[in-house]
Formats: sequence, structure tokens, C-alpha cells
Amino acid sequence: MERSKMRTAVVERKTGETKVLVSLNVDGGGSAQVNTGVGFLDHMLTLFAKHGLFDLKVEATGDLQADNHHVIEDVAIVLGTAFRQALGDKKGINRYGYISLPMDETFASVAVDLSGRSYCVFSAAFTRESVNDFPTEMAEHFFDSFSRACECNLHAKVEYGRNDHHKIEALFKALSRALKAACELDERAQGVVQSTKGVL
Repeated sequence: MERSKMRTAVVERKTGETKVLVSLNVDGGGSAQVNTGVGFLDHMLTLFAKHGLFDLKVEATGDLQADNHHVIEDVAIVLGTAFRQALGDKKGINRYGYISLPMDETFASVAVDLSGRSYCVFSAAFTRESVNDFPTEMAEHFFDSFSRACECNLHAKVEYGRNDHHKIEALFKALSRALKAACELDERAQGVVQSTKGVL
């Protein structure tokens, strides 16, 4: 794809609790510069960029002294918004993406429909309250917030596993790979929206 046609977005969100800036190139090479103040989230977003071949920059600051809930939530919102904006009218994209992904003893599946309608189904059980500085309950909240902002159907499930780090990492990797597939352009659908409605 020509650089002039690359699908990119820069989105900023400022609230009384956080400030988040995301720069996204859907047609990138997997480079990441991530600084959210939440170490485990930085790790997840870095591998998210790598596995989806998205170029991603994330800068986030917020009220981490109170809790990291707001930073994690708002990063998900801004990232989802960036995908929605970068994809524009969604002409020519596959629209759907699905992958089942192993991570050592863990097996996770993610399916995405870039339908213009937000709906998240998340199924995963965790035994720990947090992985490093990332509350495990925030995994579902991140996926749900991303789905709402991206306006996509997002179904995520950990089929089985024991290690909570592996479970969350498998979900983020699977999300990345499923999104990559959904965002890819189909040469046979140039200029065409993959919907009988004509819009997504």
C-alpha cells in the first residue's frame, strides 16, 4: 500500500482524570512506543502492535495514585476510536477476523466484526486479583471499552489455562491478530463495503 493511502489516526482525550494520546498506523510494521504508567498494559500494547503489524504510539498520564482504572479504560477508549477513525468508510476491508491462539498452557479465541455496532462478549476466569500493576478485572473492561469506541463486535474467550499472565497475554495477542485480519483489504472488494446495507 502506498504511504499516502495508509490508514492512520491521531486521537487525544483529556478528562479531569487522564490525558491520553494515541497515534495509529493500521498499515504499519509493528513498531510501538508505549508509556501509560501501567507496566503490564505497556507490555500488552507493545505485543498488540507487534502481532498486528500496527505502528502504535501511546502516551497516557492520569490519577494512578488513586487507581489505574481510569488510565486503562481511557487508553482502551482512545485506541478503539483511533481504529474507527483510521478505517474511515471501511471500503474494501475483510470486516471479520477470527483466531484461536495458544500461549503455553493457555488457549484463547477472539472474533471481531467491524460492523459499526458495539457489542462485547468476554469469557475468562482469573485466580489472581492482579498481574503486576494490572487488575485482572480490567481485562474485560479494556475489551468492552475498546469495542464501544471502535464500534465493533468483539467476542473473547479463554478456552483453558492456568497462568493469569498467559491468559491476558493470549487475549491481547488474539485481539491483535483478529483485528489485523478484519482490517486487511480484499482486492476483489475494492471500493466496496462488505455489507448489504452499503455502510458499516
